[in-house]
Order: sequence, then C-alpha cells, then structure tokens
Amino acid sequence: MPGGSTAILATAGHRQSALSFHQIIALSMAASLVVSFAKRGFAADNDQGAQLAATCAACHRLDGHDRGIPSIVGLSEEEFVTVMRAFKSGERSGPIMRTMARSLSNEEIAILARYFAARGKDTQRR
Repeated sequence: MPGGSTAILATAGHRQSALSFHQIIALSMAASLVVSFAKRGFAADNDQGAQLAATCAACHRLDGHDRGIPSIVGLSEEEFVTVMRAFKSGERSGPIMRTMARSLSNEEIAILARYFAARGKDTQRR
C-alpha cells in the first residue's frame, strides 16, 4: 500500500496548492478593488478640487503667476491648510479670504490643498 498512500498524499498536497492558488487569486482581486476604489477616490477628489478651485480662480491665478494676489498653485498641502485655517479663525486678516475660508468645510479645504499641491507639480509658482 505504499503506492496508494503516495497517491493520497499527492492529492492532499495538490489540494493544499490549489487552496494557496485560490487565496492568491482572491488576494489579487481584493488588491485590485482597493486600487480601483483609490483611483476613483482620487479622481473624485480631483474633480471636486477643480470645481472648488474655480471659485479661487476668481482672484488667484491658477497658472502659477503672481500678479498682486499670491498664487496658491504649488503650495504644499500643509501650507495651504495652515493658511486657510488661519483665515478661518481670524488669526490672519483679510475679510474676503476669511469669508471664503469660513464658507469651506475642513474636508473641502483638504481637497483644495491636495488639488493645488498636485497642480504645483505641473505648474511652477512665479
């Protein structure tokens, strides 16, 4: 019966390999879903960032040029959030910017920060 037990062990070993293969496939599919949702989230943030930035563009140039009103394109996320929080709290003066900052939620400020930081990679501040 040694031959018979080898066949059983090989079958059991094959099942174990098949389970590992299925686990790898399942993990790959899960990872693909995570990446897909992350890309969608980034695209949604980028779209919402563009919509919010249109309001900013009424005063701030979005091409990186500074013509009296500072460019906000290319600011780091941290710098943008810090400045907006300062306007929002009144720590930094500027009635128009205070009104604008107060009209934005913290989430919207974060979306704008990511949007302007990402655009800064394409456009140099001048």
